[in-house]
Amino acid sequence: MSLSNAIIQQTENERRPLLSDQIRSVLADVIGSGELEPGTVLEEQQIADKYGVSRTPVREALRQLQASGLVELNGRKMLVARITPTRTMEMFEVMAEIEAVCVRLATYRMTLMERGELTRIHESSLRAVERGDVDTYDTLNGEFHMALYKAAHNSFLQEVALSARARLVALRRVQLRQKGRMFRSRSEHDGVMQAIAEGDAETASRRMRAHMLSAAAAFDAYITKRENAE
Repeated sequence: MSLSNAIIQQTENERRPLLSDQIRSVLADVIGSGELEPGTVLEEQQIADKYGVSRTPVREALRQLQASGLVELNGRKMLVARITPTRTMEMFEVMAEIEAVCVRLATYRMTLMERGELTRIHESSLRAVERGDVDTYDTLNGEFHMALYKAAHNSFLQEVALSARARLVALRRVQLRQKGRMFRSRSEHDGVMQAIAEGDAETASRRMRAHMLSAAAAFDAYITKRENAE
């Protein structure tokens, strides 16, 4: 399928300008679904024209996708990449350890206001799961994890976590679209929340690590399914 047709199908009822994160999300979806096959050329100007934006947010979206390994630069052309499982699993493994540290510290250090905000986000995510709304859940999932980074009250750790998360944001979105993954993700968040409520930092940390590795396994299953279909 051509890039033009893929974008039209994703946005036939949307004509408002999109920001770089929204463009990144749409492209991640069409790449993750296999609509854009490995080797497909991604033209900045073509994408910008379809969304009614300048090339700047498109360039940023492609940069983020490149950092995640979903696209690659070949000469002067940006192409849909053939995803390599080893590199992806290494990224998820590191992220799992970073998030585990964040949760352990947050369990001890979060304020009542931060706990209330985390609870609000978590409760809102249940409604998204019940509706099967991946876009809303993806947004709330990001807010959930970033609230925990902040609640750790360690600015350097927060910087590291946000930087690592930026590399994985598109991949995490792709794995959420795997069958049953959104429900399992929210259930895993439940386990983390329970441990935090009990003040059990080690259990919260262990469950967050398992949650991230579960996301990695879901993405690995996606890669395997895609390779078998080729």
